[in-house]
Amino acid sequence: MIGHVDNAVEIEAPIGFVWAQVNDVRTWPALFTEYAKVEVLEEEDDSVVFSLTMHPDEQGRQWSWVSRRSWDRDTWTVRARRIETGPFEFMNITWTFEEVAADRTRMRWVQDFHMKQDAPADTATMTEHINRNTRVQMKIIKDRVEGRRRAVVGFADVPSNTRRGGDVRTLVSPATVGSSSGFLGAVRLAPGEKVAEHYHPYSEEYLFLVSGELRVDLDDEAVTLIAEQSLLVPRNVRHRLVNEGDGEALAVFQLSPLAPRPDLGHVDTEVTT
Repeated sequence: MIGHVDNAVEIEAPIGFVWAQVNDVRTWPALFTEYAKVEVLEEEDDSVVFSLTMHPDEQGRQWSWVSRRSWDRDTWTVRARRIETGPFEFMNITWTFEEVAADRTRMRWVQDFHMKQDAPADTATMTEHINRNTRVQMKIIKDRVEGRRRAVVGFADVPSNTRRGGDVRTLVSPATVGSSSGFLGAVRLAPGEKVAEHYHPYSEEYLFLVSGELRVDLDDEAVTLIAEQSLLVPRNVRHRLVNEGDGEALAVFQLSPLAPRPDLGHVDTEVTT
């Protein structure tokens, strides 16, 4: 008898966000309730080998094993197998992800396995256990991933991007909360600082100056913004931000719709030093 378990859950989040959240094995102790520790042993662009340790069971035993995961984002498929099998003769898992709607993803796990003769449970017993536990963990993952979409993101919670100048932070985005139609961020500019000229081929940009004063160059025209004023930057319009005031400037920006890929969102037209 081969153990076979097939379960699925629908998560209210875009497929790319779900994929990123559940396939980062380093964060599994914060995603699953049964795992205590993860150690990455080998890593490539499309695979990872890692050691996984569970929380102690009722008898105080702490199980651990080594697995390999490989993935194909083009087909939204992950395949995993245990390298150190422990009580299993083998354990293979296929994860698939399906976009049900723009903000809904169906995640499915198909698990095939067989227990060793001296294992503490036979294959039938383990099938029942894995089937029951998978449903529990899938519900937990669903709740936690959906909860992350409602996370409050502060300026200090995300990394600073200084490549074009200033202190730019992308706060609400596909990566942070799974936004699907645009992203929002903020930029701080000290007196004399600027964000170098660039344009957005796919997105409009909505700019709101919270404090300070900015000169915004739109193609060859300069516009001045003071605190609590806003401005639209249309698609394909070259623009730079310059703080010509005496104090720090803080601006909030939003771009929509998203570019097909993040690397296509900005085109630089000015060299930064």
